[in-house]
Amino acid sequence: MTRDGLSCCIGRSDRALDRSLRTSLDGAWLAGMTATTGDRPVFVLHEHHKPRHHFDLRLEEGGVLRSWAVPRGLPDDPADDRLAVEVADHDLEHATYTDADKSIADHGWWEEHDRNDRRVLLTLHGERDSRRYALIRTDRDWLLHLTKDQPR
Repeated sequence: MTRDGLSCCIGRSDRALDRSLRTSLDGAWLAGMTATTGDRPVFVLHEHHKPRHHFDLRLEEGGVLRSWAVPRGLPDDPADDRLAVEVADHDLEHATYTDADKSIADHGWWEEHDRNDRRVLLTLHGERDSRRYALIRTDRDWLLHLTKDQPR
């Protein structure tokens, strides 16, 4: 902070302006993403850089984003299951939110293949590829498993 005490106010004002601009642009981006995915539900993989590096997997369902914190990211080997901790649902508009410590690692649409009380089998259709996963409920949390059978 400078001696005149203005830098904190200027910074706060700049952040507010940046946030309002980002919100208006995000609305357009979300509308564009929805147009691209059609009636298919959106997924977003947010990468958080602070306070600890981790990823949040967000799946559109019932008008909200169901969310799981995945500390080590999505698995890339069927032998390497990942912990997925269910966290609070987010508004759909949160799909486009980014800031200095959070970016969008991937996004697209997802499809459900099978579901019961303990497991959801789904495919994420992202920017680069499509991958099939199983979200498996344990006694305390969830596991994210890359299936051996992958889409072609």
